[in-house]
Amino acid sequence: MLPHLNFAQSNINFLGRRRIALGLSVALVLVSVVLLATRGLNFGIDFTGGTLVEIGYPEAVELDPIRQQLDETGFEGATVVYFGTSRDVLIRLPPRADDPDQAALSNEVLRALQSGGPEGVELRRVEFVGPAVGEELREQGGLAMIYALFGILIYIAVRFEWRFAVGSVLALVHDVMITLGFFALTQMEFDLAVLAAVLAVIGYSLNDTIVVYDRIRENFRIMRKEGTEFVMNNAVNKTLARTIVTSMTTLIVLLALFALGGAALNNFAIALIVGVAVGTYSSIFIAAAAALMLGVDRKVLLPVKKEGVEEEETP
Repeated sequence: MLPHLNFAQSNINFLGRRRIALGLSVALVLVSVVLLATRGLNFGIDFTGGTLVEIGYPEAVELDPIRQQLDETGFEGATVVYFGTSRDVLIRLPPRADDPDQAALSNEVLRALQSGGPEGVELRRVEFVGPAVGEELREQGGLAMIYALFGILIYIAVRFEWRFAVGSVLALVHDVMITLGFFALTQMEFDLAVLAAVLAVIGYSLNDTIVVYDRIRENFRIMRKEGTEFVMNNAVNKTLARTIVTSMTTLIVLLALFALGGAALNNFAIALIVGVAVGTYSSIFIAAAAALMLGVDRKVLLPVKKEGVEEEETP
């Protein structure tokens, strides 16, 4: 039988290690900022504009001869990569201002590859995004993340308390920056699907954070004689089982999606895997620690005691 891990009875001093955790998080965020500033994100055609052409070959091919064929026929700067298998090739062409009929580029590419390649080369897919549309999508995507964080700040400030709101947004910024830093480090393509995954990570991580904050508020009402750090640490431990089980089941699904979903979903799945892993860490180590450092305690959470009402004793 598998061993039973009783997280419900755990008593780990998470907040006692908050300085180590915060130091690690600050370091990772700073590294992510440096990577984003120096290497940047490898934006996909959704954001940069251009033509995307998927070519199918009857047998495995090498990429260097394909690049050479494209260079010789006037398609300099084309990006050529495998798409799933060594028989499927994805070609990304930058926008060409001197050619008014951008959609016809795919046919030119196909003819160039058919003339110097094996028989049976076929066109599988063509996508075209204008440079103006790509730039607009990039701007709107960035604004979407900012609006999401701002909306979360207002919601939690109303639902809980402004210190919790700031703490949750700090945790979410932490998750987003590290996920973006991972993509800047690996130079994996960042397209609309990955942006959707990053927004999903914000929602997933926020859900965990709210559960922890709700338990902290409940503990302050029950544990009247305990210190602030003890009460908050107890809340993190009480929600640990839910956090671990939820994250593990989600990661199992995402790993299956990565393994079986094909090349089109690989980057989307990887973004979610990184985001869920980092979000789980921040829910346990960062969210409560940030709220504690911002001054959350019993005085700011408990309602004013009414005259004549006896204080509830700790059970």
